Amino acid sequence: MASEETQLKGLDSGSQQMVLDTIAQLRKRLLTKEKILEFDRREIFPEETIREMLGPEIGLQLLMLPEAYGGMGGGARDTCAVTREMAKICLGITTAFFALQLGADPILVGGTEEQKQKWLGSIAEGNALVAYAVTEPDAGSNVVAIKTKADPVTNAAGEITGYRINGSKQFISTGLYADFITVLANTPEGATFFIMEKGTEGYTPGKGEEKHGIRASNTSPLTFSDAFVPIENLIGGVPGQGFKQASKVFGYTRLMVGAMGLGGGEAAMEIAINYAKERIQFKAPLSEKQGYTHKLIIPNIVRLAAAEAFIEETAIRLDSGEKDLEVEGSIAKLFATESANKAAEDAIQALGGYGYIAEYEVEKIKRDVRITCIYEGTSEIQQNIISMFRWKKTRKSKGGFYRAISEEMLRLDGEMEGAGCRIYGLAADALNQAIDLAHEQRLTKQQYVMFALADMMTHVEVGASMARRAFARVNNGEADAEKVKLISRLFANETAQMVSQGILKIVMGCGACDLDMTNNFMQQIAYTELTASCQNIINDMDQLADIVFERVS
Repeated sequence: MASEETQLKGLDSGSQQMVLDTIAQLRKRLLTKEKILEFDRREIFPEETIREMLGPEIGLQLLMLPEAYGGMGGGARDTCAVTREMAKICLGITTAFFALQLGADPILVGGTEEQKQKWLGSIAEGNALVAYAVTEPDAGSNVVAIKTKADPVTNAAGEITGYRINGSKQFISTGLYADFITVLANTPEGATFFIMEKGTEGYTPGKGEEKHGIRASNTSPLTFSDAFVPIENLIGGVPGQGFKQASKVFGYTRLMVGAMGLGGGEAAMEIAINYAKERIQFKAPLSEKQGYTHKLIIPNIVRLAAAEAFIEETAIRLDSGEKDLEVEGSIAKLFATESANKAAEDAIQALGGYGYIAEYEVEKIKRDVRITCIYEGTSEIQQNIISMFRWKKTRKSKGGFYRAISEEMLRLDGEMEGAGCRIYGLAADALNQAIDLAHEQRLTKQQYVMFALADMMTHVEVGASMARRAFARVNNGEADAEKVKLISRLFANETAQMVSQGILKIVMGCGACDLDMTNNFMQQIAYTELTASCQNIINDMDQLADIVFERVS
């Protein structure tokens, strides 16, 4: 791993740990449990605290900035790790930092050298809170539908000196407090990003929204009435590049949201696990009761571990310079955030009445983590992206994409027992055949079918990452290798059930096949073996519960 680190973008392990240690200190000093609960209860955006975290003594924002502009040059792995740890403290605070990063992204990917020096330099110096102003009241996540206009302003010689912007934005994180924003507006040449400073005449941030969760963050509408921006604030200097600039960072930003969700889900589980060790019910701790552990804890531990494996793998691919990982970003966001939402919900149930009380934090985590399933594109938008692009890739490769995953998993099964690799391989092959059937029967026109395929695609690809992690741990002789194999085996069962039942639902539900055709197809995809993957699952859950709850056998 050490040799790999030297080839990848980002910090060395020591520098990354230093940043994580800084976050741990923040938890003790600036972001105590008492303060976090107060921010939530009173809906306080702690501007002073956040600006202190940007100041020279802490400088957390430096992680995401290139060294050339005063930053630390952190990579995707570093940002994921830090985002995840911050989310364990408070998703509201994390959202403020994510907003800063998101607001800087158009400049990072599309700005001129002069713009980068000026604006990224200002962020590095700790002088700027930033907001990303794209979402609109009527457009939502459909960036193509934005209506905000930027009309060119010319001088006597007919030269463009700037633009007047008119329109509105909605749900803008840190919008009320931002020192400058990166705003997307339509010019005659197409969508274009501009930098607009706080105090610009005609630019009016609105009152913060009263929200279900992430109450320590600010979410505000913005309005523009002939708000003038000079030509030098057109990001990149060439109008019409906005969609291209935005699409370059989707894989990255959605991966970050996945890491945020993961941190929130892990925080909820940590509380529930500690509670179960101490809470006595019917003369025994809850940690010894299968109805508690196997229903409310273990499935969530498995999913969060699988999410971690996929996020880490995707981050490494990004740091290695790999491009076009937008679908992977969508998979990470969909799976990690939905898993985290379920974990937080189950944590409330795990604490019983205490789970509903603010002091115990899990109800706040549940309210906070819910937004990760919505912003940066809802789960349903991610399902659309995953199913459409993976369907096209499957057709273009003549089944080669998922066939490669199937063959890889079956090969790993021959090299490592007990990680569910054969089941992952069968699931990938079954998915491949299901995509072909959906295409042949013209079922891809049905959104429900595409959503079902997206869920299967997600589980297969996340499962493959989990299997690769298990194989790496075994090969490296790491202490937790058997635990990771166990988790992989449990997730393989979940993947098998997801794929087999999803295919059955599609085939039968759409009436694509009669009963005989359905039976033949289900035999063809090894339905019986997939459903039989639940063999010994209760014993496996017992083993994982022993590890999680540190039970003496």
